[in-house]
Amino acid sequence: MNEQAALWNGTAGRAWVDAQELLDGMFAPFEHELVKAVAQQGARQVLDVGCGTGSTTLAIARLAEVHAVGVDVSRPMLELAQKRAVGTRASFVEADAQQHRFAPYDMVVSRFGVMFFADPPRAFANLHRAARPGATLHMLVWRSAADNPFMTTAERAVGPLLPQLPPRVANGPGQFAFADAERVRALLTDSGWSAIDIQPVDAECTFPERELVRYLTRLGPLGQVLAQLDPATRTQAIELARAAFAPYVQGDLVRYTAACWRLHARRGSTQERPVAAST
Repeated sequence: MNEQAALWNGTAGRAWVDAQELLDGMFAPFEHELVKAVAQQGARQVLDVGCGTGSTTLAIARLAEVHAVGVDVSRPMLELAQKRAVGTRASFVEADAQQHRFAPYDMVVSRFGVMFFADPPRAFANLHRAARPGATLHMLVWRSAADNPFMTTAERAVGPLLPQLPPRVANGPGQFAFADAERVRALLTDSGWSAIDIQPVDAECTFPERELVRYLTRLGPLGQVLAQLDPATRTQAIELARAAFAPYVQGDLVRYTAACWRLHARRGSTQERPVAAST
């Protein structure tokens, strides 16, 4: 099991299961964006990469005559997704999208699920093979940490207290791995995708203030280390992080702007082979 698979089958995966309702509500604007894209294209067979607990896959499957398949490496998240999918046209596959042999799809989508690939060229070449001729790729990824100060609030607040926080690694794998739009354009081009369009998307996200402590203690670098701290240090870290979020609290809501890239590409209409990916 590689490092990312271990992470998402461990603390990170369990955290996303625990915070499923919170995260689904917070990221609803991006889910709506992908559902709209599928409906406009008229896709019938859709692959959702890095589907997590399945909210976007399920939303796409609610469209008439659409079968949506979610793929993820996280068993804890997929177990929840499969429970949510009973009676729907959604299904889920536990697999590594970098190498799994997929049936051909009309459209490949992802809501913040592709930034964690250990080998992005290999992954996008494999997704190119998973796409029918003429199929499209439609993904949402985070822009930079500087564009998304909300996302790093907790770690910046507790950094002096907790030097052992997992570092953010430029170009990933990680949340901001695809912050550099031109790097992403090159990855897609080298993997065989064409008609590449990358546009900035900003969306207002909200969640209940009562969920703020759960958010900052379960997710991100701080969430990964809290369980390892002694009680006094843990309490101090939570208090520091909670205070740092004060600018984002408006009454009973937490409100912030999420800065992302909308990535769109197409597989050509012929059965061309993508450029060889790394292994």
